[in-house]
Amino acid sequence: MKIHPDDITTFNQADENQRAEDLDFLTRRLTSSGHDPDKILDRLSDLQIAIPSWALGSGGTRFGRFPIGGQPRNLDEKIEDVGLLHQLSQMAGNISLHIPWDIPDDTERIKALAAEYHLTFDAMNSNTFQDQPDQKLSYKFGSLSHTDPFVRKQAVEHNKQVIDYGKSLGSKSMTVWLADGSNHPGQTNLSSALKRTGDSLAEIYAHMPADWSLFIEYKPFEPYFYSTVIPDWGTSYLLASETGERAYSLVDLGHHLPNTNIEQIVATLISRGKLGGFHFNDSKYADDDITVGSIKPYQLFLIFMEIIQGTATSPHNPDIAYMIDASHNLKDPLLDLLESLDAIGLAFLKASLIDFEALSDAQNRNDISRSSAILQDAFHTDVRPLLREYRVRKGGVHDPIRFYAEHNIREQLIRNRGKNTLATGL
Repeated sequence: MKIHPDDITTFNQADENQRAEDLDFLTRRLTSSGHDPDKILDRLSDLQIAIPSWALGSGGTRFGRFPIGGQPRNLDEKIEDVGLLHQLSQMAGNISLHIPWDIPDDTERIKALAAEYHLTFDAMNSNTFQDQPDQKLSYKFGSLSHTDPFVRKQAVEHNKQVIDYGKSLGSKSMTVWLADGSNHPGQTNLSSALKRTGDSLAEIYAHMPADWSLFIEYKPFEPYFYSTVIPDWGTSYLLASETGERAYSLVDLGHHLPNTNIEQIVATLISRGKLGGFHFNDSKYADDDITVGSIKPYQLFLIFMEIIQGTATSPHNPDIAYMIDASHNLKDPLLDLLESLDAIGLAFLKASLIDFEALSDAQNRNDISRSSAILQDAFHTDVRPLLREYRVRKGGVHDPIRFYAEHNIREQLIRNRGKNTLATGL
Protein backbone atom coordinates (compact mmCIF):
# COMPACT_ATOMS: atom_id res chain seq x y z
CA MET A 1 0.00 0.00 0.00
CA LYS A 2 1.04 3.58 -0.60
CA ILE A 3 0.34 6.48 1.71
CA HIS A 4 -1.27 9.50 0.05
CA PRO A 5 1.06 12.53 0.19
CA ASP A 6 -1.76 14.64 1.66
CA ASP A 7 -1.92 12.31 4.68
CA ILE A 8 1.82 12.75 5.20
CA THR A 9 1.57 16.54 4.91
CA THR A 10 -1.34 16.71 7.37
CA PHE A 11 0.48 14.50 9.87
CA ASN A 12 3.69 16.53 9.67
CA GLN A 13 1.93 19.87 9.96
CA ALA A 14 0.22 18.91 13.22
CA ASP A 15 3.48 19.11 15.21
CA GLU A 16 5.31 21.55 12.97
CA ASN A 17 5.81 24.32 15.53
CA GLN A 18 7.12 22.04 18.27
CA ARG A 19 9.43 20.29 15.84
CA ALA A 20 10.78 23.63 14.65
CA GLU A 21 11.54 24.68 18.22
CA ASP A 22 13.28 21.40 19.01
CA LEU A 23 15.31 21.56 15.81
CA ASP A 24 16.31 25.17 16.40
CA PHE A 25 17.56 24.34 19.89
CA LEU A 26 19.61 21.38 18.63
CA THR A 27 20.91 23.27 15.60
CA ARG A 28 22.23 26.10 17.77
CA ARG A 29 24.01 23.63 20.00
CA LEU A 30 25.54 21.69 17.11
CA THR A 31 26.60 24.85 15.27
CA SER A 32 28.28 26.23 18.37
CA SER A 33 30.23 22.95 18.60
CA GLY A 34 31.46 23.26 15.02
CA HIS A 35 29.02 20.84 13.40
CA ASP A 36 27.08 21.47 10.21
CA PRO A 37 23.61 19.88 10.59
CA ASP A 38 22.98 19.99 6.84
CA LYS A 39 26.15 18.04 6.09
CA ILE A 40 25.22 15.47 8.72
CA LEU A 41 21.80 15.04 7.12
CA ASP A 42 23.43 14.64 3.71
CA ARG A 43 25.52 11.77 5.09
CA LEU A 44 22.42 10.21 6.62
CA SER A 45 20.73 10.14 3.22
CA ASP A 46 23.43 7.72 2.06
CA LEU A 47 22.58 5.31 4.89
CA GLN A 48 19.96 3.20 3.15
CA ILE A 49 19.12 0.02 5.03
CA ALA A 50 18.03 -3.09 3.14
CA ILE A 51 14.93 -4.89 4.33
CA PRO A 52 15.09 -8.66 3.74
CA SER A 53 12.10 -10.25 2.11
CA TRP A 54 11.86 -12.79 4.94
CA ALA A 55 11.50 -10.17 7.69
CA LEU A 56 8.03 -8.96 6.70
CA GLY A 57 6.08 -11.83 8.23
CA SER A 58 5.85 -13.10 11.77
CA GLY A 59 8.56 -15.57 12.65
CA GLY A 60 8.64 -18.05 15.47
CA THR A 61 10.71 -20.49 17.44
CA ARG A 62 11.00 -24.26 17.35
CA PHE A 63 8.19 -24.26 19.94
CA GLY A 64 5.64 -22.37 17.90
CA ARG A 65 4.69 -19.64 15.50
CA PHE A 66 1.98 -17.06 16.11
CA PRO A 67 1.05 -15.38 12.82
CA ILE A 68 -0.71 -12.05 12.54
CA GLY A 69 -3.12 -10.94 9.85
CA GLY A 70 -2.26 -9.00 6.73
CA GLN A 71 1.08 -10.67 6.11
CA PRO A 72 2.48 -10.46 2.57
CA ARG A 73 1.44 -13.53 0.62
CA ASN A 74 3.92 -13.19 -2.22
CA LEU A 75 6.92 -11.21 -3.42
CA ASP A 76 4.76 -8.44 -4.85
CA GLU A 77 3.22 -7.74 -1.47
CA LYS A 78 6.60 -7.92 0.22
CA ILE A 79 7.87 -5.23 -2.12
CA GLU A 80 4.79 -3.16 -1.29
CA ASP A 81 5.56 -3.50 2.43
CA VAL A 82 9.18 -2.45 2.01
CA GLY A 83 7.95 0.45 -0.12
CA LEU A 84 5.69 1.49 2.74
CA LEU A 85 8.57 1.37 5.21
CA HIS A 86 10.69 3.47 2.88
CA GLN A 87 7.94 5.99 2.22
CA LEU A 88 7.48 6.57 5.94
CA SER A 89 11.12 6.45 7.08
CA GLN A 90 13.08 7.38 3.92
CA MET A 91 15.77 4.99 5.17
CA ALA A 92 14.72 1.65 3.66
CA GLY A 93 15.47 2.09 -0.03
CA ASN A 94 16.82 -1.42 -0.61
CA ILE A 95 15.28 -4.89 -0.54
CA SER A 96 17.24 -8.11 -0.12
CA LEU A 97 15.81 -11.34 -1.57
CA HIS A 98 16.18 -14.86 -0.23
CA ILE A 99 16.15 -17.65 -2.78
CA PRO A 100 14.26 -19.99 -3.08
CA TRP A 101 11.79 -18.40 -0.66
CA ASP A 102 11.19 -15.45 -2.97
CA ILE A 103 11.97 -16.41 -6.54
CA PRO A 104 10.73 -13.68 -8.90
CA ASP A 105 8.34 -15.09 -11.52
CA ASP A 106 9.14 -12.27 -13.95
CA THR A 107 12.27 -10.31 -13.12
CA GLU A 108 11.44 -7.37 -15.39
CA ARG A 109 8.00 -6.99 -13.85
CA ILE A 110 9.44 -7.28 -10.32
CA LYS A 111 12.10 -4.67 -11.13
CA ALA A 112 9.40 -2.31 -12.42
CA LEU A 113 7.29 -2.86 -9.30
CA ALA A 114 10.26 -2.12 -7.05
CA ALA A 115 11.00 1.04 -9.03
CA GLU A 116 7.43 2.24 -8.39
CA TYR A 117 8.32 2.23 -4.69
CA HIS A 118 11.78 3.75 -5.29
CA LEU A 119 13.49 0.53 -4.24
CA THR A 120 16.62 -1.18 -5.53
CA PHE A 121 17.75 -4.75 -4.93
CA ASP A 122 20.54 -5.26 -2.42
CA ALA A 123 22.50 -8.46 -1.74
CA MET A 124 20.98 -11.76 -2.84
CA ASN A 125 20.84 -14.56 -0.27
CA SER A 126 21.15 -18.28 -0.95
CA ASN A 127 19.68 -21.12 1.10
CA THR A 128 21.56 -24.36 1.62
CA PHE A 129 20.43 -24.80 5.22
CA GLN A 130 17.12 -26.41 4.23
CA ASP A 131 16.07 -29.23 1.95
CA GLN A 132 13.54 -27.99 -0.61
CA PRO A 133 10.63 -30.18 -1.81
CA ASP A 134 12.12 -30.78 -5.27
CA GLN A 135 15.71 -31.15 -4.06
CA LYS A 136 17.57 -34.29 -5.18
CA LEU A 137 20.27 -34.49 -2.47
CA SER A 138 20.03 -33.57 1.21
CA TYR A 139 22.00 -30.95 3.15
CA LYS A 140 21.55 -32.82 6.42
CA PHE A 141 25.31 -33.27 6.76
CA GLY A 142 26.40 -30.06 5.07
CA SER A 143 26.30 -28.24 1.76
CA LEU A 144 29.37 -26.36 0.52
CA SER A 145 31.49 -28.40 2.94
CA HIS A 146 29.83 -31.79 2.39
CA THR A 147 32.00 -34.87 2.00
CA ASP A 148 29.99 -35.88 -1.08
CA PRO A 149 31.14 -33.91 -4.17
CA PHE A 150 27.68 -34.24 -5.72
CA VAL A 151 26.05 -32.52 -2.76
CA ARG A 152 28.67 -29.77 -2.94
CA LYS A 153 28.00 -29.36 -6.64
CA GLN A 154 24.26 -29.06 -6.00
CA ALA A 155 24.89 -26.35 -3.39
CA VAL A 156 27.29 -24.47 -5.67
CA GLU A 157 24.80 -24.61 -8.55
CA HIS A 158 22.09 -23.19 -6.31
CA ASN A 159 24.33 -20.25 -5.42
CA LYS A 160 25.05 -19.69 -9.10
CA GLN A 161 21.32 -19.61 -9.82
CA VAL A 162 20.86 -17.02 -7.09
CA ILE A 163 23.54 -14.88 -8.72
CA ASP A 164 21.74 -15.18 -12.06
CA TYR A 165 18.48 -14.00 -10.50
CA GLY A 166 20.35 -11.11 -8.91
CA LYS A 167 21.93 -10.10 -12.22
CA SER A 168 18.51 -9.79 -13.82
CA LEU A 169 17.25 -7.68 -10.90
CA GLY A 170 20.19 -5.29 -10.81
CA SER A 171 21.74 -6.59 -7.60
CA LYS A 172 25.51 -6.33 -7.23
CA SER A 173 26.29 -8.70 -4.37
CA MET A 174 25.73 -12.14 -2.92
CA THR A 175 25.64 -13.23 0.73
CA VAL A 176 26.56 -16.77 1.74
CA TRP A 177 25.67 -17.99 5.22
CA LEU A 178 26.38 -21.64 5.93
CA ALA A 179 24.62 -23.76 8.50
CA ASP A 180 27.31 -26.41 7.92
CA GLY A 181 28.86 -27.82 11.08
CA SER A 182 28.73 -30.69 13.54
CA ASN A 183 27.16 -31.63 16.85
CA HIS A 184 29.67 -34.24 17.99
CA PRO A 185 33.47 -34.34 18.37
CA GLY A 186 34.96 -36.48 15.66
CA GLN A 187 31.86 -36.18 13.49
CA THR A 188 33.79 -34.27 10.84
CA ASN A 189 37.36 -33.45 9.91
CA LEU A 190 37.39 -29.74 10.75
CA SER A 191 40.26 -28.69 8.49
CA SER A 192 38.98 -30.73 5.55
CA ALA A 193 35.51 -29.23 5.90
CA LEU A 194 37.01 -25.74 5.78
CA LYS A 195 39.09 -26.64 2.71
CA ARG A 196 36.05 -27.96 0.88
CA THR A 197 34.12 -24.81 1.77
CA GLY A 198 36.89 -22.62 0.38
CA ASP A 199 36.91 -24.59 -2.87
CA SER A 200 33.13 -24.24 -3.19
CA LEU A 201 33.27 -20.50 -2.53
CA ALA A 202 35.90 -20.16 -5.24
CA GLU A 203 33.51 -21.71 -7.77
CA ILE A 204 30.72 -19.35 -6.70
CA TYR A 205 33.06 -16.37 -6.85
CA ALA A 206 34.15 -17.29 -10.39
CA HIS A 207 30.50 -17.21 -11.52
CA MET A 208 29.95 -13.64 -10.30
CA PRO A 209 30.08 -10.69 -12.72
CA ALA A 210 33.18 -8.53 -12.45
CA ASP A 211 31.30 -5.75 -10.63
CA TRP A 212 29.80 -8.03 -7.97
CA SER A 213 30.88 -8.66 -4.38
CA LEU A 214 30.68 -11.84 -2.30
CA PHE A 215 29.87 -11.50 1.40
CA ILE A 216 30.88 -14.39 3.67
CA GLU A 217 28.90 -14.55 6.91
CA TYR A 218 30.01 -16.30 10.08
CA LYS A 219 28.29 -17.70 13.15
CA PRO A 220 29.77 -19.48 16.22
CA PHE A 221 26.91 -21.93 16.77
CA GLU A 222 23.39 -22.89 15.64
CA PRO A 223 22.02 -24.96 14.15
CA TYR A 224 25.04 -27.04 15.20
CA PHE A 225 26.57 -26.77 18.64
CA TYR A 226 29.98 -28.42 18.55
CA SER A 227 31.40 -26.70 15.49
CA THR A 228 30.40 -24.50 12.60
CA VAL A 229 32.54 -24.38 9.47
CA ILE A 230 32.73 -20.55 9.54
CA PRO A 231 32.53 -19.80 13.28
CA ASP A 232 34.09 -16.33 13.55
CA TRP A 233 35.30 -13.22 11.78
CA GLY A 234 38.82 -14.58 11.48
CA THR A 235 37.68 -17.61 9.50
CA SER A 236 35.45 -15.42 7.35
CA TYR A 237 38.34 -13.03 6.74
CA LEU A 238 40.62 -15.94 5.86
CA LEU A 239 38.14 -17.32 3.34
CA ALA A 240 37.46 -13.88 1.87
CA SER A 241 41.17 -13.17 1.49
CA GLU A 242 41.78 -16.51 -0.20
CA THR A 243 38.71 -16.26 -2.44
CA GLY A 244 39.47 -12.92 -4.09
CA GLU A 245 39.60 -9.13 -3.95
CA ARG A 246 35.82 -8.82 -4.21
CA ALA A 247 35.12 -11.27 -1.40
CA TYR A 248 34.44 -9.72 2.00
CA SER A 249 33.38 -10.58 5.53
CA LEU A 250 29.84 -9.90 6.69
CA VAL A 251 29.18 -9.01 10.32
CA ASP A 252 25.83 -9.94 11.86
CA LEU A 253 25.32 -8.41 15.31
CA GLY A 254 23.74 -11.61 16.63
CA HIS A 255 26.42 -13.96 15.34
CA HIS A 256 28.77 -13.60 18.28
CA LEU A 257 29.17 -15.10 21.70
CA PRO A 258 27.90 -12.87 24.55
CA ASN A 259 30.00 -9.76 25.29
CA THR A 260 32.12 -10.05 22.16
CA ASN A 261 33.70 -6.70 21.25
CA ILE A 262 31.97 -6.36 17.90
CA GLU A 263 33.12 -2.80 17.33
CA GLN A 264 36.72 -4.00 17.43
CA ILE A 265 35.92 -6.62 14.78
CA VAL A 266 34.37 -3.90 12.65
CA ALA A 267 37.43 -1.68 13.05
CA THR A 268 39.82 -4.50 12.16
CA LEU A 269 37.93 -5.57 9.04
CA ILE A 270 37.60 -1.99 7.78
CA SER A 271 41.32 -1.39 8.34
CA ARG A 272 41.98 -4.36 6.05
CA GLY A 273 39.39 -3.27 3.50
CA LYS A 274 37.35 -6.42 4.10
CA LEU A 275 34.06 -5.36 5.71
CA GLY A 276 31.50 -5.84 2.97
CA GLY A 277 28.19 -6.24 4.76
CA PHE A 278 26.53 -5.62 8.11
CA HIS A 279 23.34 -7.12 9.55
CA PHE A 280 21.53 -5.22 12.29
CA ASN A 281 19.61 -6.79 15.17
CA ASP A 282 20.07 -6.98 18.93
CA SER A 283 20.49 -9.69 21.52
CA LYS A 284 21.15 -10.57 25.12
CA TYR A 285 22.44 -14.10 24.61
CA ALA A 286 23.46 -14.67 20.98
CA ASP A 287 21.35 -14.72 17.84
CA ASP A 288 18.20 -13.43 19.52
CA ASP A 289 17.35 -11.34 16.43
CA ILE A 290 15.32 -8.77 18.33
CA THR A 291 14.70 -5.08 17.68
CA VAL A 292 17.85 -3.12 16.84
CA GLY A 293 19.07 -1.02 19.75
CA SER A 294 16.60 -2.51 22.23
CA ILE A 295 19.28 -4.15 24.42
CA LYS A 296 22.65 -2.57 23.61
CA PRO A 297 22.17 0.91 22.14
CA TYR A 298 25.63 2.04 23.26
CA GLN A 299 27.24 -0.84 21.39
CA LEU A 300 25.37 0.23 18.25
CA PHE A 301 26.70 3.75 18.72
CA LEU A 302 30.27 2.47 19.14
CA ILE A 303 29.95 0.36 16.01
CA PHE A 304 28.94 3.39 13.99
CA MET A 305 31.82 5.29 15.54
CA GLU A 306 34.22 2.70 14.13
CA ILE A 307 32.45 2.67 10.77
CA ILE A 308 32.54 6.45 10.39
CA GLN A 309 36.11 6.74 11.62
CA GLY A 310 37.34 3.66 9.78
CA THR A 311 35.84 4.43 6.38
CA ALA A 312 37.30 7.94 6.57
CA THR A 313 40.81 6.66 7.26
CA SER A 314 40.59 3.45 5.19
CA PRO A 315 39.11 4.54 1.87
CA HIS A 316 39.97 1.19 0.27
CA ASN A 317 37.08 -0.48 2.15
CA PRO A 318 34.00 -0.72 -0.13
CA ASP A 319 30.68 0.89 0.66
CA ILE A 320 29.10 -1.30 3.31
CA ALA A 321 25.84 -3.10 2.50
CA TYR A 322 23.54 -2.64 5.50
CA MET A 323 20.55 -4.85 6.27
CA ILE A 324 18.19 -5.52 9.17
CA ASP A 325 18.17 -9.23 10.01
CA ALA A 326 15.62 -9.70 12.77
CA SER A 327 12.91 -12.20 13.62
CA HIS A 328 9.56 -10.79 14.68
CA ASN A 329 8.08 -13.50 16.86
CA LEU A 330 5.62 -11.39 18.85
CA LYS A 331 5.63 -7.85 17.47
CA ASP A 332 4.08 -6.49 14.31
CA PRO A 333 6.95 -6.97 11.80
CA LEU A 334 6.46 -3.62 10.10
CA LEU A 335 6.29 -1.75 13.37
CA ASP A 336 9.36 -3.56 14.63
CA LEU A 337 11.29 -2.68 11.47
CA LEU A 338 10.32 0.98 11.87
CA GLU A 339 11.62 0.89 15.44
CA SER A 340 14.87 -0.65 14.20
CA LEU A 341 15.26 1.99 11.50
CA ASP A 342 14.75 4.63 14.18
CA ALA A 343 17.51 3.13 16.34
CA ILE A 344 19.92 2.87 13.42
CA GLY A 345 19.33 6.47 12.36
CA LEU A 346 19.79 7.79 15.89
CA ALA A 347 22.97 5.80 16.47
CA PHE A 348 24.44 7.03 13.19
CA LEU A 349 23.60 10.65 13.96
CA LYS A 350 25.09 10.44 17.44
CA ALA A 351 28.28 8.87 16.11
CA SER A 352 28.47 11.67 13.54
CA LEU A 353 28.74 14.18 16.40
CA ILE A 354 31.94 12.70 17.81
CA ASP A 355 34.82 15.15 17.70
CA PHE A 356 37.31 12.69 16.22
CA GLU A 357 40.13 15.23 16.23
CA ALA A 358 39.71 15.88 19.95
CA LEU A 359 39.29 12.15 20.57
CA SER A 360 42.52 11.37 18.74
CA ASP A 361 44.34 14.00 20.76
CA ALA A 362 43.00 12.58 24.04
CA GLN A 363 43.95 9.05 22.98
CA ASN A 364 47.48 10.11 22.06
CA ARG A 365 47.85 11.72 25.49
CA ASN A 366 46.37 8.61 27.16
CA ASP A 367 43.67 10.81 28.67
CA ILE A 368 41.09 8.13 29.40
CA SER A 369 38.59 10.41 31.14
CA ARG A 370 38.61 12.94 28.31
CA SER A 371 38.20 10.20 25.69
CA SER A 372 35.23 8.80 27.55
CA ALA A 373 33.68 12.24 28.00
CA ILE A 374 33.85 12.95 24.27
CA LEU A 375 31.97 9.75 23.51
CA GLN A 376 29.42 10.27 26.27
CA ASP A 377 28.71 13.81 25.12
CA ALA A 378 27.86 12.59 21.61
CA PHE A 379 25.89 9.56 22.81
CA HIS A 380 23.69 11.52 25.20
CA THR A 381 22.83 14.25 22.69
CA ASP A 382 19.14 14.10 21.79
CA VAL A 383 19.33 13.92 18.00
CA ARG A 384 15.68 13.00 17.45
CA PRO A 385 14.87 16.49 16.06
CA LEU A 386 17.54 15.96 13.39
CA LEU A 387 16.16 12.56 12.38
CA ARG A 388 12.64 14.00 12.17
CA GLU A 389 13.88 16.86 10.02
CA TYR A 390 15.63 14.44 7.68
CA ARG A 391 12.44 12.49 7.11
CA VAL A 392 10.30 15.56 6.51
CA ARG A 393 12.81 16.99 4.04
CA LYS A 394 12.83 13.70 2.14
CA GLY A 395 9.03 13.48 1.97
CA GLY A 396 8.53 10.99 4.80
CA VAL A 397 6.80 11.40 8.14
CA HIS A 398 8.60 12.79 11.17
CA ASP A 399 7.37 9.99 13.43
CA PRO A 400 6.74 6.79 11.40
CA ILE A 401 5.91 4.69 14.46
CA ARG A 402 3.14 7.01 15.60
CA PHE A 403 1.86 7.45 12.05
CA TYR A 404 1.68 3.67 11.63
CA ALA A 405 -0.42 3.31 14.79
CA GLU A 406 -2.69 6.31 14.25
CA HIS A 407 -3.48 5.34 10.66
CA ASN A 408 -4.19 1.71 11.58
CA ILE A 409 -1.86 0.36 8.93
CA ARG A 410 -2.02 -3.23 10.13
CA GLU A 411 -5.83 -3.13 10.12
CA GLN A 412 -5.77 -1.87 6.54
CA LEU A 413 -3.45 -4.70 5.52
CA ILE A 414 -5.74 -7.23 7.17
CA ARG A 415 -8.71 -5.86 5.25
CA ASN A 416 -6.79 -6.06 1.97
CA ARG A 417 -5.07 -9.42 2.47
CA GLY A 418 -7.06 -11.32 5.05
CA LYS A 419 -6.59 -12.32 8.66
CA ASN A 420 -5.08 -15.77 8.23
CA THR A 421 -2.31 -15.07 5.76
CA LEU A 422 1.21 -16.50 6.09
CA ALA A 423 4.33 -14.94 4.64
CA THR A 424 6.50 -17.12 2.43
CA GLY A 425 9.81 -18.20 3.92
CA LEU A 426 10.60 -18.71 7.60
